[in-house]
Amino acid sequence: MERDDLIVNDSYALNNTHSEEQGVEIRKKIVKVTVLLSVITAIEVGLGIMIKQGTTLWPVVKWSFIVMTLIKAFYIVAVFMHLGDERKSLRYVIILPYALFIAYLLFIGITESNYLNDIWLRFKP
Repeated sequence: MERDDLIVNDSYALNNTHSEEQGVEIRKKIVKVTVLLSVITAIEVGLGIMIKQGTTLWPVVKWSFIVMTLIKAFYIVAVFMHLGDERKSLRYVIILPYALFIAYLLFIGITESNYLNDIWLRFKP
């Protein structure tokens, strides 16, 4: 049996090459996404260092962490897992259940944390 990844006429063969222009575009895309992810991570770290828990800005910082993490996850999936190159309907079929699940987890986490905070405040001397 012949390995299917070594067939020369196959579009997914190991011997396939692309032009230099395509290579430049691919490298630009990778550098763009890497810089974007690095900047978002630097902003998250900077906010975590500058703004401490318990301050009035802390809820805003927590929500910004959630939003920035979701943006990073989107770019990782879209670019490095090649989901951005797929048809729109396939992207929605894959991403929509995860988006709903993340929204559900956020709802449960926030609801439970508010409940525990109320309980904690009742028994605090």
